[in-house]
Amino acid sequence: MAKDSPELIPIQPSHGDMGPGLIWGMDVSPAGAFAVADCAIPAEGGFRWLHLNLAHQRTRSWIEQFALLPTAARELLLSADTHQRALVDGDTIACVLHDFERDFDVADTARIGGLRMALMPGLMITARLHPVRSADIVRNRLSRWTGAFAAAQALELLVGAINENMADICRSLSAEVQHVEDAFLDARNPPKARDLIGIRRRLAQIQRIISGMRGVFQRLEKDEDLPEPLLPSVEKIAQRIQSLDGDVAGVQSQLRLLREELDIQESQRTNQNLYILSIVTALMLPATLVTGIFGMNTGGLPFAQGPFGTIHATLMAGGAAIATYLLLRWMGFMRR
Repeated sequence: MAKDSPELIPIQPSHGDMGPGLIWGMDVSPAGAFAVADCAIPAEGGFRWLHLNLAHQRTRSWIEQFALLPTAARELLLSADTHQRALVDGDTIACVLHDFERDFDVADTARIGGLRMALMPGLMITARLHPVRSADIVRNRLSRWTGAFAAAQALELLVGAINENMADICRSLSAEVQHVEDAFLDARNPPKARDLIGIRRRLAQIQRIISGMRGVFQRLEKDEDLPEPLLPSVEKIAQRIQSLDGDVAGVQSQLRLLREELDIQESQRTNQNLYILSIVTALMLPATLVTGIFGMNTGGLPFAQGPFGTIHATLMAGGAAIATYLLLRWMGFMRR
């Protein structure tokens, strides 16, 4: 790509006037951002961003017929493979990135979805099968955009929206971990290690998303075919992802320390219970021995003929337990 200036992009499929399943579209120019109502109408200068629904059959047909995109980029947009990756073909880059899906009534879910993008001079195409949170962030920012806008800004905006979503979730999880830690330190309603499984699972999801995205942009950064105007943006994005990865690692470290404290506390509680059980067992063992002896059906048992034999045996069992207690105390077992 020799330049990154706005161009007239004819968004016209080669078959009739059947456009794609357009979720939203924006034409961005120094005068502002304007909604795209019909993909068949060429962008009048500036930069065009189309966000498409891959669940719509017309979208797939439209992409297959969209000759401006290289074949490899079209195949990536339509591929069923969802692992994060990128390719460079001439002045076009295409990527598959991960983000959390959203529902109509829930802005954030734990489901990971794929967001596909193809970027070329003057045009950004993003496509998804299920709604993702970052698309809403991009649309809101585009609607308020003023000033110059080109491929580099589009790439930074898209990845920045994904990072912002991850950072918001990370901050929320960090606050939740701190709340649990405060409850643990104050000893009021102390949590259990299993109560942190949900937080740990969500952090692991974010870590995998960020790790994959970092690998994508590190490979783009080293790709000799990457268009020169995009290199500074790719380097900046890689640094931001690295910073976000450090934030997530910090929350994971905080969670790991809290879980270790909870495990230590649980272990101490278990040891204390075992200690008490051992002491009780030791105290009752001599008494059990006495009652066992007097329960034998053999001749010559003491106190068998007297009227107070049961009382004498009970006193002997109690005395054996007391003697055992004094012995354990003298040996230091009762000082813990």
